[in-house]
Amino acid sequence: MCLAVPSRIIEIRDDNTAVVDIKGVKREISLELVEEDVKEGDYVLVHVGFAIRKIDTEMLKEYFDGYF
Repeated sequence: MCLAVPSRIIEIRDDNTAVVDIKGVKREISLELVEEDVKEGDYVLVHVGFAIRKIDTEMLKEYFDGYF
């Protein structure tokens, strides 16, 4: 089983890393595994320091109501 945490990208850096916000906690992550194009403000699923996919904000509202 894999645990991935929805996180909002707040800064993208030149070295293919990003700073994300996870409910007020900021972490640096790698974007190496994400196949989709991402930009600041997008949400991604983060697992052990790697963004593994971009997620739709409508899905966030449906499944994580009140989380964000």
